[in-house]
Amino acid sequence: MKNTATVEEAIASLKAGGVGVLPTDTVYGVVARAADREAVKRLYGLKRREGKPGTVVAANAQQLKDLGVDERYLKQVEQYWPGAVSVETPYHSDDNDLDQGTGHCAWRVVADEGLRRVLEQTGPLQTSSANHAGEPSATGVEMARAYFGDEVDFYVDGGDLSGRLPSTVIRVDGERIEVKRQGAVKLAS
Repeated sequence: MKNTATVEEAIASLKAGGVGVLPTDTVYGVVARAADREAVKRLYGLKRREGKPGTVVAANAQQLKDLGVDERYLKQVEQYWPGAVSVETPYHSDDNDLDQGTGHCAWRVVADEGLRRVLEQTGPLQTSSANHAGEPSATGVEMARAYFGDEVDFYVDGGDLSGRLPSTVIRVDGERIEVKRQGAVKLAS
């Protein structure tokens, strides 16, 4: 299978500015190092989406603080992490394009040990589900390959993920927490 990579090869590719597909703690995702502005731009170009930021996944909250996420928002949601809850907060940085100019971005500290080990080596990853806008999320590598072909640098095969749900998404704005999408973790609205 063309572009199929081991986890170690994927880590090396990401560190070199690569963009690829790998299983996350929820579904297959298109990923790039969040600190690599050109790789993030490339990821969004592959997804053909503007004004709709993906989610940055991290091994721990410190990695998010290092990206400039306001600590007060992280304190509000620490009870949900590590886990499959993505938290959208106000965010803007002139150093990266994570927010796509929207003034907000979503963040998640993952519980999956394998993915955490990857993130400890690569730093936080900008992610977006492995599909094109409006299409079903890829549940396997071949489905992701049908979307992206040779446009990505690698595919890591994590098997069939059709039983996994996407993350639950909440928005934090000041003191208020709003559930935007129910997913893998059920929260009261």
